[in-house]
Amino acid sequence: MFMGEYVHSIDAKGRIILPADFRQELGVTFVITRGLDNCLFLYGQQAWEEWAAKLRALPMAKPAARALNRFFFAGARTLECDKQGRFLVPANLRSHAGIALKQDVVLTGVDNRIEVWSKEQWEKYNEEVEPDVTAIADSLSELGI
Repeated sequence: MFMGEYVHSIDAKGRIILPADFRQELGVTFVITRGLDNCLFLYGQQAWEEWAAKLRALPMAKPAARALNRFFFAGARTLECDKQGRFLVPANLRSHAGIALKQDVVLTGVDNRIEVWSKEQWEKYNEEVEPDVTAIADSLSELGI
């Protein structure tokens, strides 16, 4: 399970250091793709296969299912870290997440995935969501939360 929040910089070549706490669980190769809320998702191979199976099970006759499949699969790439523990974020994914070179990014552990945010977007997201967490939890109470 991934937990925690880490701030690192993206270098001039588009590489980010993967926190040591995440490396072992993520594995040697992992998948990066577009995420929701203008961030990126990193999945270990097993978690990616589980997520991909759920996407494949959606009814392709429904436009929303096709759109969701395109969103996640078209943006996906298999990556691995270099000897210094860095991974390269492709330019199209940096653009999706609003991440500029030589900028701070936030890596957050969210159960079965890691999210990569521009620091600015992460702070903005937290300012908008944090005051409403109690209301969000209440609205999900019927789901057993």
